[in-house]
Amino acid sequence: MTQMGEPGRPGERPTPPRCGWGRRVLPERTGPGRPAKFCSHKCRQWNWVAQQRAHELALNENELVVARSELDRLHDDLYVLACAVDDTERDLESAGPGASAAELRTMMTWLLEACRPLRDREISAADASPE
Repeated sequence: MTQMGEPGRPGERPTPPRCGWGRRVLPERTGPGRPAKFCSHKCRQWNWVAQQRAHELALNENELVVARSELDRLHDDLYVLACAVDDTERDLESAGPGASAAELRTMMTWLLEACRPLRDREISAADASPE
């Protein structure tokens, strides 16, 4: 993945900068100063806490610890999304090119409902909050 301003493959759009903790797209920066690395002070704090814990556990930058319950919720949401994609593909195939706008809207609504939990997901910290 390329960072903003880095050359990528020809015709490839550069990826926008993302928050170092929450991975949300950072707003475009105008004016002087260093580019933002985090979308909020809260994300900056959580990143610091995570770095401290990673150091304590001797984890490298590619390893992380995730609570089982967080992983289970993520897998549940991914399963719902996979089912919605399968259902929508099946519905589109059976409707054919003559699908009405109402049918397409119903399919799209179901697909979007399945996507929202993943779009809105924030991985919570395990058991402590930054002071």
